[in-house]
Amino acid sequence: MNNSLPENAGLSRRSVLKVGLCASAFLSTVGLAAGLSGCSASTPANDYNLLRESDLPFLRALIPVMLEGSLGAVSASTAITGTLKSIDATLLGLSPEVLKLTQQLFDVLALPVIRAPLTGIWGRWDDASPAQITAFLDRWDTSSLGMLRMGHNALQQLVMMAWYSQAQSWAQCGYPGPPTV
Repeated sequence: MNNSLPENAGLSRRSVLKVGLCASAFLSTVGLAAGLSGCSASTPANDYNLLRESDLPFLRALIPVMLEGSLGAVSASTAITGTLKSIDATLLGLSPEVLKLTQQLFDVLALPVIRAPLTGIWGRWDDASPAQITAFLDRWDTSSLGMLRMGHNALQQLVMMAWYSQAQSWAQCGYPGPPTV
């Protein structure tokens, strides 16, 4: 049995170290830039426990795109408000390490200098069309960079978990609710 990789496999210790070094440098740069710009202020927005004012424009643009087709009779504004509150409650239950990573992801998506090349959204989130946001999500979902795919998965899981944990979402998917005990 031959346990060695073919020479043209493209995966070597050197390439793994280069990717790790580049990822570390990128995250350090993002953290420094976000900190210097005031983007990563940890002060929660009004009426929220952990969501910051800088997180809200992105999430308000993202939520309706991710929930498209699942709202039923619920208005988009009601769904967005409920989902934001649910995301905020979910963030309260995260470990400090996972919360920090989630906030770093939100910082990357809030800082225009970094966000624009990574997402293709060059203007404000408020001005992004659903098609642009869908293209950004597709780009991250199919990216060759594992960090972008992980970011997509984290966003998708966070929004979907927040939406489907609310009673207002259950009728559209046919869930009668938890049994009464």
